[in-house]
Amino acid sequence: MTDFITNDTRKRLIDGIHKAGEAVLAIYRRDFDVETKSDDSPLTEADMASHHALVAVLEELTPQVPILSEESGEISFDTRKTWGRYWLIDPLDGTKEFIKRNGEFTLNVALIENGVPVFGIVHAPVLDKTWWGQQGLGACQQEKGAWKQQGSEPAQAITARTLPNPEHAPWKVVGSRSHGAVAFDAFCKGLPRHECVTMGSSLKLCLVAEGSADLYPRLAPTSEWDTAAAQAVVTAAGGDVLNAHTLEPLRCNQQESVLNPFFIVCGQRDTRWIEALSTALRA
Repeated sequence: MTDFITNDTRKRLIDGIHKAGEAVLAIYRRDFDVETKSDDSPLTEADMASHHALVAVLEELTPQVPILSEESGEISFDTRKTWGRYWLIDPLDGTKEFIKRNGEFTLNVALIENGVPVFGIVHAPVLDKTWWGQQGLGACQQEKGAWKQQGSEPAQAITARTLPNPEHAPWKVVGSRSHGAVAFDAFCKGLPRHECVTMGSSLKLCLVAEGSADLYPRLAPTSEWDTAAAQAVVTAAGGDVLNAHTLEPLRCNQQESVLNPFFIVCGQRDTRWIEALSTALRA
């Protein structure tokens, strides 16, 4: 965590993402148009309303830090590779879930330093839940960790849990509602006793961070803005977000493409799921 993320700045960032969430909810509760972007993904006015609200907050609080948003104009890698520190935001992760009105969408803000997500906020407006995590360097070293807040209740510290003995309690595995079902099923077939649940958006990573789930394999395409904020929460909670092929932590801004490799989110490494993952990748 960098020196400019003070307690006051963090609070104002969380307040800002909540206000952006209120704007998104106002659109969610009425009719709205859906457009199609050049990559065939959907776009609503809520995506843009959140984008403008979050960019305005970040520019006010940290005007010296560049911003990369999913809804920004394209920024070349020649420019981005000079950034040691920048904000990476997904104004509305789970647009398909937003359109379905199932509530499983999030607003995501991450601070990246030298390719590493060191601070992140994930807000789920319909669920009225917010998660955040930070590495605890610089001015906030005394507050390293991850937290979850439900509505107006006080924030609670969260930690990823130790894998239970599957003979006594099944592992809890979360998967995407919209992508990669075949690979997900192949992975699960190689696991000891477990339970599966599907869900949209970065909520899946947050479940691992808070200890409600043990594993989230993502064996389908994602972009860095989809995962960076929640990755910061997971790692601050003691878990990992790992490249599925190398089992090294995901890093941002290392290449021209902003696509992630396939990855897995875990609270704890274990040879049993590592073997299942290897089999699923070969399938």
